Amino acid sequence: MIFETPLKKATLIKRYKRFLADVILEDGSETTIYCANTGAMTGCATEGDTVLYSTSNNKKRKYQYTWEFTLTQAGHWICVNTAKANALIADAIEQKQIPALLNYQGCKAEVKYGEENSRIDFLLTDDNKVDCYVEVKSCTLLDERKQAGDGYFPDAVTTRGQKHLRELIEMKQQGYRSVLLFAVLHSGIKRVQPADFIDKKYADLFTKAKQAGVEIICYFPDLSDVINPLP
Repeated sequence: MIFETPLKKATLIKRYKRFLADVILEDGSETTIYCANTGAMTGCATEGDTVLYSTSNNKKRKYQYTWEFTLTQAGHWICVNTAKANALIADAIEQKQIPALLNYQGCKAEVKYGEENSRIDFLLTDDNKVDCYVEVKSCTLLDERKQAGDGYFPDAVTTRGQKHLRELIEMKQQGYRSVLLFAVLHSGIKRVQPADFIDKKYADLFTKAKQAGVEIICYFPDLSDVINPLP
């Protein structure tokens, strides 16, 4: 994962208005940083957590700093910038780190498809295989009330995610390969399941997708390796 400048540390005060967070910088001053995450970020934004932020060279930006990672007080690494999930998966596909997605000749990102005006995250093609449609979702919700390591998606109701499941089902029914790939961006998560207690409709569509033959894959990147050397 490439950043324009080295990441720096701060201490979280609070996240608010979805896209903003107040932090204490290492010099003791307080500032507001940008948060590129539309979800609830449950468990990823606790006061006192360590924040790793990047610095933009774009002087026209209102907020120069972007929240990239959280190191929780329990010692878990979390990538909170959901825009980085696709970059991680693109690298993993290129480096052949996802066994289920090996041996394709082509890989295109953000390809228009489906009947609901969607864009697939990755379209894998090969002269000897049917096209493979890969939808990537980042998973950061750790909920261990039932079992240690339980991860869930989504962390908020997602009509967009529901649409993507419908599109994947349709592509599978047309004879293509459809894959829902969870990029697990929380080091404490060991398995992923649909969060029916948050979005029942999504969970029902998830079950329908599995029954229709949509493949479910979880990819667990080593987040500590991604951000090493640590600042």
